[in-house]
Amino acid sequence: MTEQYEDAEEPQTRILTNRQVLGFITAFWLRRKGLLAGTVGFSIIATGFDLATPWAAGKLVDALAKGPQAADLAWTAWAVFVGVYFAFSVTRNVAPRFWIPLAAQNMREMTDEGFAKVQGFSADWHANTFAGATVRRLSRAMWGYDVVSDAFVMWLGPAFLVLIGLAVMMILRWPMVGTFAGLVVALYIASNLFLTSTYVRPLNQKAVGFDSRIGGALADAVTSNPTVRAFGAEDREETRIAGVTRAWAQAAARSWVAGTNVWLAQNLILVVLQAGLTGLLIHLWTKGEASAGDVAFAITSFMLMSGYLRNIGDQIRMTQKGLVDVEDVARYAGMSPQVADRPGAPALTSQLGEIVFDQVDFGYQAAEAQLYRDFSLTIRPGERVALVGATGAGKSTFVKLIQRLYDLDGGRILIDGQDIASVTQQSLRRAIALVPQDPALFHRTIAENIAYARPDATPDEIELAARRARAHEFIVKLPKGYETLVGERGVKLSGGERQRVAIARAFLADAPILVLDEATSSLDVETEREVQGAMEALMAGRTTIVIAHRLSTIRHADRILVFEQGRVVEEGRHNELVDRGGAYARLHAVAQGMV
Repeated sequence: MTEQYEDAEEPQTRILTNRQVLGFITAFWLRRKGLLAGTVGFSIIATGFDLATPWAAGKLVDALAKGPQAADLAWTAWAVFVGVYFAFSVTRNVAPRFWIPLAAQNMREMTDEGFAKVQGFSADWHANTFAGATVRRLSRAMWGYDVVSDAFVMWLGPAFLVLIGLAVMMILRWPMVGTFAGLVVALYIASNLFLTSTYVRPLNQKAVGFDSRIGGALADAVTSNPTVRAFGAEDREETRIAGVTRAWAQAAARSWVAGTNVWLAQNLILVVLQAGLTGLLIHLWTKGEASAGDVAFAITSFMLMSGYLRNIGDQIRMTQKGLVDVEDVARYAGMSPQVADRPGAPALTSQLGEIVFDQVDFGYQAAEAQLYRDFSLTIRPGERVALVGATGAGKSTFVKLIQRLYDLDGGRILIDGQDIASVTQQSLRRAIALVPQDPALFHRTIAENIAYARPDATPDEIELAARRARAHEFIVKLPKGYETLVGERGVKLSGGERQRVAIARAFLADAPILVLDEATSSLDVETEREVQGAMEALMAGRTTIVIAHRLSTIRHADRILVFEQGRVVEEGRHNELVDRGGAYARLHAVAQGMV
């Protein structure tokens, strides 16, 4: 069987250009114009002093060439030479003091906003995307921003100023020498940009793609560790991970070799610059058109230029990788949420919990036909309604549409007379308490998990919710009671304990609408009885929707809706439907083992 590691969304991702990603990063720089101006300003001043270094070195050599009789002039030139470098060192050190707070805040905001954007994507997007890969992309983008920003503002900008300044100074004094230096510098930079974008970038993108897959594959295997152990499949998972890391290593090696090849080409160009620049000045010196100080100027200029050019080469390669690292989050920023709040949408104000499906049309994107067509249904305030039917009949979709995890193709859904498409999604979902079949708890304390429904709840309110959910008894027996960490997804607790924590959370939410999604289907009979008692207390006074395969759990529902292919084919109370001898009676017979 072919191993698949990539996200389902990956083949459809839109590749951004370097310019688009850089534009995304620049927008963050411009959020703090004062700090940016301070950074750039002191960097320019420092660059001016750096440019003066070859000139000061030349003046010092010329003064020394006059002999000991010009000692005063020599010491003055020495003082200027030292002063220029001291001024460069000080001003160059001031620039990062503006840059550091700008970078730290921007990196924080990029991560926060990327996370917020990802949270807003649809349930389908998250289902088709490895969580570990998404985490890797968000964290990698933060450091990619740091690399690109440092390269552009702190290194490449000053480097270009120095190189242009030195070329201009040479052209003004020795046109041939300055022109040569300018042409070689231009060749160096142009070849670097061309090779990096056409040769190195594609290889970097492949390596980064495999890096994301490592995150996804690791998270998938680590999260499913109990299943791995249950089937004795440790060796198999290690082989799977080794396959991903092997592909990454091959891609990364190709990327690094490409960078090394570009580095070799750059150093050969520097050899040409060194030989030509110093050779031309020595030629002028032999003709009496240049002094020893001028030769010193040329040598110092080459050392300065070669240092900056090497730095430019390194920074361009690092920038290219950084842009690739930021690309995913930049793309997320340009994506619209699949389900979005309308501008100025008000909060839902729900007290009663009436739910109305008004001529609803809906179908999943991948489906050939719509699941719901002209579907209408009313659930009265405080009514207990059970949804039954075969897998794929539309029960879970019914709940997802109430939560507005998807937008409708037609019609509308009303809660207490308000169209759920016209209110904020957060307020809508706060009005619906959900107890799923397998509650996913956070790797936090039991108290924090219960209080997730209402973070401002007091310890007494948390304990009261736990008592009502019949969870207090097992919680106080734990080593740290309510401060016990439950492990990732609550793995330290049994299924029944997780269910009762989820029920306590729902009690604390105190929402007018309650959804119980197969909430007892995976529990043993004794635990089910305890959880069922807690759920009975929770349902009191709330509009309740129960999805259940165990028909014994819905005998006392006010109304049972039997779904088939997105339609309600029967409805009524348990005894009525059994006596009717229709679809529900057949399901009941199967459940009782009579067929």
